[in-house]
Amino acid sequence: MKGKGIALLFTIFLFLNSASFAGTSQKDVNLLERSAQAGITVYWDPFSLSGVMEKNGRQISFKAGGDFALKNYSSIMNEKAPYLKDGVLFAGEKFMTAAINFFKEQDSLSQYKVGVIIIDPGHGGKDNGASASHVIKGKTVKVVEKDVNLKIGLKLCDCLKKAYPDKRIIMTRDKDIYLSLGQRTEIANSVKLAPNEAIVYVSIHVNASLDKNASGYEVWYLSPGYRRKVLNKDVSEDNDVNTIVNAIMEEEYTTESVLISKFITEGIKAQVGKLSSSRGIKAEEWFVVRNANMPSVLVETGFLTNPTEAALLADEEYLQKVTFGIYNGLQAFVTHFERSRGFTVKNEK
Repeated sequence: MKGKGIALLFTIFLFLNSASFAGTSQKDVNLLERSAQAGITVYWDPFSLSGVMEKNGRQISFKAGGDFALKNYSSIMNEKAPYLKDGVLFAGEKFMTAAINFFKEQDSLSQYKVGVIIIDPGHGGKDNGASASHVIKGKTVKVVEKDVNLKIGLKLCDCLKKAYPDKRIIMTRDKDIYLSLGQRTEIANSVKLAPNEAIVYVSIHVNASLDKNASGYEVWYLSPGYRRKVLNKDVSEDNDVNTIVNAIMEEEYTTESVLISKFITEGIKAQVGKLSSSRGIKAEEWFVVRNANMPSVLVETGFLTNPTEAALLADEEYLQKVTFGIYNGLQAFVTHFERSRGFTVKNEK
């Protein structure tokens, strides 16, 4: 990811046993200078002492002073990683030669894209989710979460299919049926992707509270403190290396989930204006974001226990505004991801 998101993306904890920083030899070169000459962009995070070299949609990630680097987060580059000395990054000539040759290779991975978007309208069937009755325009109306979720989900699916005819837009449910939480994430995790494709997961819900004054929309992503296995296949016979690669991918999924949350929040705000207020983006270990092995968020579109907000959630025009907000947020993320050539590619199963 380019711009402000880069600091988050590369603040990653690789858990490497870094080698001690050696003195500069005559065969070592200034990494930034040599990379610039070869047209390679280097992103460096001084806090985690980690960096990424990028060109034509390919990446080499490393921990300063480490014994190896990773190519496209999936294969080992058996050369000593760049190291830091007196505030300057140096790399061995063998490392630079291998890196330059890697970036010269041409394959389909140079065109990363979001290939699949999963829309998950929460609840359904025997599971109503939250519900509340209010007098709206002189009539008693029962607002049921599962119905609101499905309406928004169907509208969002329609928008995305029209905008992205080349992408797969998948709904976990498109009618009033019951799905367990496990079934929902299994639908997402079982999607087959091409090597150059990424996938994102958006779960739609409506909030409720004992406090009838509680109101507003919010977007949740998985707490960064929760550890999970997202690597679908081992990249090495060394379990420690597999753990490292899994950690890299997990951190990247978290970063992208934060970006999706931010874009969706801004998108809804632009659409609904003062009709509702943002409660911000938050981290939590919800089942669907915890078990979806991809960037994933959960959108709470409002509080049906709040009389004013319940009236909005029962209004088709307002739901269309919320839908456009989520859609615009996803569109902003897709554009951001694909222009930066992507930093997350889900491993093929």
